[in-house]
Amino acid sequence: MKKMNENNKMNIEEKKEPMKGFGGPQRPAAGMRMGPGMRGPAEKAKDFKGTLRRLITYLKPFKTSLIIVLLMSVLGTASAIAGPKILGKATTELFRGLMMKMQGVPGAAIDFNKIAIIMAWLIGLYIISSIFSYVNMYIMAAVAQRSVYNMRKELNDKLQRLPLKFFDDKAHGDVLSRVTNDMDNISSTMQQSLTQLITSIVTMLGIIIMMLTISPWMTLITLVTLPASAFATKAIATRSQKQFKMQQKTLGQLNGHVEEMYTGHKIVKAYGKEKDSIEEFNQINEELYEAGWKAQFISGIIMPVMGFINNISYVIVTVAGSIFVTKGTISIGDVQAFIQYSRQFTQPIAQTANIANVIQSTIASAERVFEILDEEEEIQETENPVRLEKPRGDVTVEHVSFGYSEDNILMKDMNLVAKQGSTVAIVGPTGAGKTTLVNLLMRFYEVNSGRITIDGVDIKDMRRGDLRNIFGMVLQDTWLFNGTIKDNIGYGLENATDEQIIAAARAAHADHFIRTLPEGYDTVLNEEASNISQGQKQLLTIARAILADPAVLILDEATSSVDTRTEVYIQHAMLEMMKVRTSFVIAHRLSTIRDADTILVMNEGDIIETGNHHELMAKNGFYAELYNSQFMGRKI
Repeated sequence: MKKMNENNKMNIEEKKEPMKGFGGPQRPAAGMRMGPGMRGPAEKAKDFKGTLRRLITYLKPFKTSLIIVLLMSVLGTASAIAGPKILGKATTELFRGLMMKMQGVPGAAIDFNKIAIIMAWLIGLYIISSIFSYVNMYIMAAVAQRSVYNMRKELNDKLQRLPLKFFDDKAHGDVLSRVTNDMDNISSTMQQSLTQLITSIVTMLGIIIMMLTISPWMTLITLVTLPASAFATKAIATRSQKQFKMQQKTLGQLNGHVEEMYTGHKIVKAYGKEKDSIEEFNQINEELYEAGWKAQFISGIIMPVMGFINNISYVIVTVAGSIFVTKGTISIGDVQAFIQYSRQFTQPIAQTANIANVIQSTIASAERVFEILDEEEEIQETENPVRLEKPRGDVTVEHVSFGYSEDNILMKDMNLVAKQGSTVAIVGPTGAGKTTLVNLLMRFYEVNSGRITIDGVDIKDMRRGDLRNIFGMVLQDTWLFNGTIKDNIGYGLENATDEQIIAAARAAHADHFIRTLPEGYDTVLNEEASNISQGQKQLLTIARAILADPAVLILDEATSSVDTRTEVYIQHAMLEMMKVRTSFVIAHRLSTIRDADTILVMNEGDIIETGNHHELMAKNGFYAELYNSQFMGRKI
């Protein structure tokens, strides 16, 4: 069963939002091949050095492991680099023996024993290099995953401490992208790219050193071709990145179109817009095709061009090496080794260039994560919190003022008293401040002035988790997760027993319909819970709230989207809950709150009328106008 976080342990139902508009660096979609040496366009960081320094702090606890990784990289790479040089000795020995036999030197023969010893050394070096590489990757994987684990844990803890205002201001998809996509990008870079970067740099330095020991002149010839390779690669990469960016953009449009058409397929069919939808899909798909093949074609030119330049270098090196061999200044084996080194030299350069692009993208991801970590948190909990062991539910609002911003004060000097067991209805036009009042009661937002008390205790003197345990909420937009009905009801109380879950379902008048389902309480709800009706969803959320047994109940338009017959069941279930609890009922359909003990009429953040239904109707004021507009067709 899924557990409630302590800070969010309440029965708050919120609409699930499709994951759109992810803001993080996107990886190529499945099946999309990036060009050689390419990883797609890197998102630029605003403060590269500062973010890099901060990211490195997560690696500081693993200094010893990183030193071992560096040492293993050097030893493993050195062992691998020495291979061509040793193999060249075997070639030289074989060539010397053949030449002596061809010249008729008495007793001349190929020394196969010496060649065998050389080959044994070579095999040993390659085995040692493989062992070093294995240990290197093993240690680095542990370091990377532990670092990202610590970072992800810090991020999750931070999200729990952020005020509701943060989530109101940020797109849910963007926050989710930072927690998943950006963290995954950081993890991948730490585990793979960091090791590859170290290995590539060591390999480049090692190859240059080995080439210099063989022939400084041939080394100079090899290095001269590098600027040509760099120039050609950059020119092609610049053009291909534009196409890759267009490909990613068009792919996002295609995904968005498919998601819209899938989630709204009933509306599309109802209005006969299938043809328009297909035409739009085909248009976007055509644009994706054009951008895709251009990106792949242009990026695919990189390897042939680099191969052409390298082959020119290869020819020059071969000719120069042959001349040096004929002059006796270099052995045939060293020429062979040098050619191998020159062939290997471009690979770490290409890897380093690609990794630099990856790191740029990773720093941008880290920057987006750090932006969340640097967000202003909720006001710190009081050092000596008060805990209500058996809350009655007496709620008092005293001279409260509040605004979502300093220059936009919504509530001014609000006062309210709700005694245990009473029902307080809150009515008013859209934007009147009804939901804002609920947010203040549960400390999703802090009041600017005044105070709110429960059983005489200021809610600022209580821990938020303890405060929210006092409340239960049933909203118009039901939220049920992908799991069994039993788990969804049990979400309201940690470690709830089957008996408690069934008792709550019976109190909510949900037990009967649950038992008519093929799997009963073990019926698995799909992602949108579309395998049960809207009214049945609402009954399950009420059962969840009953199981939590809150002292204060908040009902927000809990019956507005169900049929009349189901509304009767829900009303009965809610009346059962409201018998011994303080209840706040937010309603637009005024027929549902006629029996409330107190009705608060709100407009523009202020309580403008107070009383029961009959008293307010007798005043013939704002409430009476609202009521008559619903039942007598009059306009306000």
